[in-house]
Amino acid sequence: MNPTRQSNRRFASLVLAPAMLAIMALAPSAHAAGKPVTWEDIANSDKSTTEVLTYGIGLKAQRHSKLAKINAKNVSALVPAWSFSFGGEKQRGQEGQVLVQDGVIYISASYSRLYAVDARTGKRLWQYEHRLPDDIRPCCDVVNRGLAIYGNKVYMGTLDAGIVAINKDTGKVEWNKKWGDHKIGYTMTGAPFIIKDQKTGKMLLVHGSSGDEFGVVGWLFARDTETGDEVWARPMVEGHMGRLNGKDSVATGDPKAPSWPNDPASPTGKVEAWSHGGGAPWQTPSFDIEKNTIVVGTGNPAPWNTWKRTPAGEKPINFPSLYTSGQAYVDATTGELKGFFSHTPNDAWDFSGNNSVVLFDFKDPKTGKTIKASAHADRNGFFFVTDREKLSAGGGHPWKQTSMLAAYPFVDGITWTKGFDLKTGMPSVPDAQYPPLPKAGADKGDSIFVSPPFLGGTNWMPMSYSPDTGLFYIPANHWAMDYWAENITYKAGAAYLGQGFRIKRLFDDHVGTLRAINPQTGKIAWEHKEKFPLWAGTLTTAGGLLFTGTSDGYVKAFDAKTGKELWAFQTGSGVVSVPVTWEMDGEQYVGIQSGYGGAVPLWGGDMAELTKQVNQGGSMWVFKLPKLVAGK
Repeated sequence: MNPTRQSNRRFASLVLAPAMLAIMALAPSAHAAGKPVTWEDIANSDKSTTEVLTYGIGLKAQRHSKLAKINAKNVSALVPAWSFSFGGEKQRGQEGQVLVQDGVIYISASYSRLYAVDARTGKRLWQYEHRLPDDIRPCCDVVNRGLAIYGNKVYMGTLDAGIVAINKDTGKVEWNKKWGDHKIGYTMTGAPFIIKDQKTGKMLLVHGSSGDEFGVVGWLFARDTETGDEVWARPMVEGHMGRLNGKDSVATGDPKAPSWPNDPASPTGKVEAWSHGGGAPWQTPSFDIEKNTIVVGTGNPAPWNTWKRTPAGEKPINFPSLYTSGQAYVDATTGELKGFFSHTPNDAWDFSGNNSVVLFDFKDPKTGKTIKASAHADRNGFFFVTDREKLSAGGGHPWKQTSMLAAYPFVDGITWTKGFDLKTGMPSVPDAQYPPLPKAGADKGDSIFVSPPFLGGTNWMPMSYSPDTGLFYIPANHWAMDYWAENITYKAGAAYLGQGFRIKRLFDDHVGTLRAINPQTGKIAWEHKEKFPLWAGTLTTAGGLLFTGTSDGYVKAFDAKTGKELWAFQTGSGVVSVPVTWEMDGEQYVGIQSGYGGAVPLWGGDMAELTKQVNQGGSMWVFKLPKLVAGK
């Protein structure tokens, strides 16, 4: 069967299930009001040991905790403190990262659900289930990756292209905003993010859109935290107009959009793809306070078929489809684009660029100078280090990637490029790695072999960085795909790919490979192989540990320096979420969601067959040390 058509059926299986989408409002139980969350709390959240207040565990998204009570010597004694079931039939993938504040855990779950749970006992305090229409169009499962919190509100994106603010103490809806048309493919799966505009002092709720696979234009939004009203909005396809305070502001890039080919016969003056160009920033950004700059990854161009975005007879690399598949630097006050780095110019393989952009201090091995840098492990298989000060200042033309400090392969078997030129920042792409167009009268073109596949060397699952070891920890995968071009015409609400695919193995003994990489040298310090694909995020701690989960159901702890596996616990369903840790009543806790799903079972070809043996579920697990062990 043609995998693209098969995928369309999978889309339909997600959006045409009224019985599973029947949502009811559940009355909250009595719960004492907790302390409000302040900007100072959020700005210092990477230093807190008692609370988890941001997606990414800090504005820099390093995902590192200063807690060390659980460490390499005692982690093997870790036991469950409690577990909480999300209940019902609405299971599927649980990809969230929870927040912890004032003794309460806030959990987002599949189908736009939100739970407040007592952190000590696992007792449900209140529950919110968003009322979803029958015709939502999530591309890659009905997941929700997390929340934001500020004042007395918890914020959650919804699958029907909305965002809702819930009173964190009562579960009451404070406001509910619809920002896009879900019928044409807009949705929201990523966690929103709280920042403070350093120029105006205004608190902003920042979030992106999803929907590239349906040919929508990606947007990044900033909202008033109290009312939900839009402050500014930035499209991520060159030439589209932004908004500020309800009025047109400036276009993204060049208003004539030279990175997208002209088509005089088109009513817009651009090819069809420009009007449906993708670029959705559907993952959570980072925030550079010093530069008052939001740093966010942008999604793949639409359609996947590069020949819809390249003039006849031209090379795709000469038309990079800005500002997709890269990292964008956005002014927090105006929403204007300050700088951009392209991971995959004219992305022909759905490598996207959404997964986390981590802010850190990089010591240049050539000069010894410390540079304010960004790190990003891309789906295209390369680990990038970029100069974020230069990008925040607008330096470096996006067609000439002069802000690149390093580009290291972090997976094996890469075929789509021979590597990157550090002077220009551009990849060297063999012509044979662009799928040829179908011949006259044919439905599809000849198949080519590409590695990584569109599911990526890594994907949405966030990596972590340990200042103690100086290493980044990447949940990666070794796989490939057979890939071919198909004829495609845009139709609102339909999948807009123009490519077919079949995911394949690279190695017989493993798919997942957890890798620790040195950002100065690109050397892989250690790796741990897994039979199943890795689809969970990572967390490092001052206790010398790395926590993550596996698709066959385990939560695991590793020695962050050596990669030795120190502890594992079977949760009963695949783990595809993000771990956190916090301290409460003098004890350290580790929490993670369990519940298999996400893109692999829907799109994964041979890997989808492999993972059929994994049961679905939906639960939150919390672990701690027995007091006798913790006291040693």
